[in-house]
Amino acid sequence: MYDFDKIVDRTGSGDLKHEVLAERYGRADLLPLWVADMDFETPEFITDALRRRLEHSLFGYTVEPKDYWPTVQKWIKDHHGWDVKREWLSYIPGIVKGIGMVINVFTQPDEKVIIQPPVYHPFRLTPEGNGREVVYNPLKENSDGSYSMDFDNLEEVADDKCKVLILSNPHNPAGIVWDKDTLARLAEFCYDHNILVISDEIHCDMALWGNTHVPFATASDKAAQCSITFGAPSKTFNIAGIVSSYSIIPNDEIRNRFYTWLAANELNEAPMFSPIATIAAFRNGEQWRKAMLHYVEQNILFMEEYCKTHLPKIKPLRPEASFLVWLDCRALGLNHEQLIDLFVNKAHLALNDGEMFGKGGAGFMRVNVGTPRAILTKALEQLTEAVAGI
Repeated sequence: MYDFDKIVDRTGSGDLKHEVLAERYGRADLLPLWVADMDFETPEFITDALRRRLEHSLFGYTVEPKDYWPTVQKWIKDHHGWDVKREWLSYIPGIVKGIGMVINVFTQPDEKVIIQPPVYHPFRLTPEGNGREVVYNPLKENSDGSYSMDFDNLEEVADDKCKVLILSNPHNPAGIVWDKDTLARLAEFCYDHNILVISDEIHCDMALWGNTHVPFATASDKAAQCSITFGAPSKTFNIAGIVSSYSIIPNDEIRNRFYTWLAANELNEAPMFSPIATIAAFRNGEQWRKAMLHYVEQNILFMEEYCKTHLPKIKPLRPEASFLVWLDCRALGLNHEQLIDLFVNKAHLALNDGEMFGKGGAGFMRVNVGTPRAILTKALEQLTEAVAGI
């Protein structure tokens, strides 16, 4: 019913994935599998909803549709069993922007932010850019290539100046679906140490292989009382360009402090098309979502089998969520510059290099497999040829 094999020409759409290749990679003749948006067409039920609004050619000030938040609440309840109250919710103009806002509202310049690398690089860049010191609580790599939180290290590195911890749940780039016990243990620590947790749950609707996402705030009462959760339909339904993020805050004091600040700066007001796209996605998207996730799973299985046969020194870590795959390239025996050269100049591929994600990322690459199988095949063939030439 849905054609995920369709190759969409994005020329002229101003897409980040292609437009900045020369600037960021030094050449434009690359197959881009880096940015975390998919190469699948945004589903028709979203495009149709936007088109219907465009037919009314007056784009003045608008109010939030009455069914905006009830639709979001129903989706979260149906998919994650979380009964989110209306007053807990607010629009935010992007999750990375939201992280920056929380840092400015809840921390002083001499205070610190904890992150758990290897992790999505804005978790480091955003606090640093706002003049905050970043404290590292690196994940532990297990013998099977998976990761665990290091609570002993967290005890060691967290001091009284640590006021915020940014959690990637599910984890990007390793695709970890954190279990309830781990989240509850983290909540216990953060609550007892007066540390606010920002839980970035943008990939929460993309659990694979029957895995179940646990919203951080549902892990325990302490989790609910020390956290701000960020979510969005944008990754799941491929509408990152329509900023449709939202915040969930169960704790009254945290919520009043943050939402008062948002309202004072009118940062809680959704632009016209965000609620329209969100309602269309969450009301009509379940069948598409399931079909897309099945296609992504098949792409991951294809990549695993291909690497086993043709690229045995490159090991994909199977993600429990999302369309991003963490590639362990350490067996190639290349340093950072050589690894970049292999992928960019020899294989003509644009991926995210592991060092970008911080400690523990050296020797890894992150690849986006949310793409038609033909494009993924071409990328793997180019990589095979490049590796053969080492």
